[in-house]
Amino acid sequence: MIRDLFVKKKKYAAIPSEQVRKDVPTGVMTKCPGCKKIIYSKELLKNLKVCMNCGYHHPMNAYERIESLLDENTFVEYDKEMISLNPLNFPDYEEKLESDRKKTNINEAIVTGEGTINDMLTVVAVMDSRFRMGSMGSVVGEKIARAVEKAREMKVPFLIFTASGGARMQEGVLSLMQMAKTSVALKRFSNEGGLIISIMTHPTTGGVSASFASLGDYNLAEPGALIGFAGRRVIEQTVREELPEDFQTAEFLLEHGQLDAVINRLDMKEKLGTILEIHQGGITHG
Repeated sequence: MIRDLFVKKKKYAAIPSEQVRKDVPTGVMTKCPGCKKIIYSKELLKNLKVCMNCGYHHPMNAYERIESLLDENTFVEYDKEMISLNPLNFPDYEEKLESDRKKTNINEAIVTGEGTINDMLTVVAVMDSRFRMGSMGSVVGEKIARAVEKAREMKVPFLIFTASGGARMQEGVLSLMQMAKTSVALKRFSNEGGLIISIMTHPTTGGVSASFASLGDYNLAEPGALIGFAGRRVIEQTVREELPEDFQTAEFLLEHGQLDAVINRLDMKEKLGTILEIHQGGITHG
């Protein structure tokens, strides 16, 4: 009958079986947390992990970020083999470090090195939230300080992409000391006319947000990035009032004068290239 043409057959309307779900290789599809749509992972990667439907910025690992930013085959990595020890004999810390090294194929929560952006040499540091949630331990602080020193010696700009849950509790006060060490290195670099560009990505919190992440000549961020020191609940309990819905987002910080710009990842290389071009030859020495 004609009405049967407008009735969906059950076999077409049915939810895929568990067996069908298992047959799809892991990682082929990605569900966007922003719009909840399913996207082919390869297509998402081609778009620099920015959702084509809603613009949600999915996390990038350090090497993906470097590849998207630097000119092809120009990156030279610094201090790749440096690894953390367990100075406080924190239980299971060494095992967790080794697990993260195997899982991420990096030795610490930051990758540093040099390369060119539109043929302009720069030193870069890129945090990777897959490794101990990007937490700042002694090695992270040391690698940043060394990279800044290298930029100072070479008289080239320093760029850092932050993504961190804050200080690494397994290293106690040694982790907190990295706030001072990195800040001093950046101050010395700045005093000699060095250009510092900080790009905060989701999330940038705790001791990282309170130190090197906020010390750029340009403080930038990606859309929707969570940026702040203490957690929302802690602040609300302290000030005894409800905070705005967008509190601690990149957009909120921009509106309140704590950021210079919020830049879409797809425009990042172009914008950074423009900033670097403006400052070419701008490093002075007093």
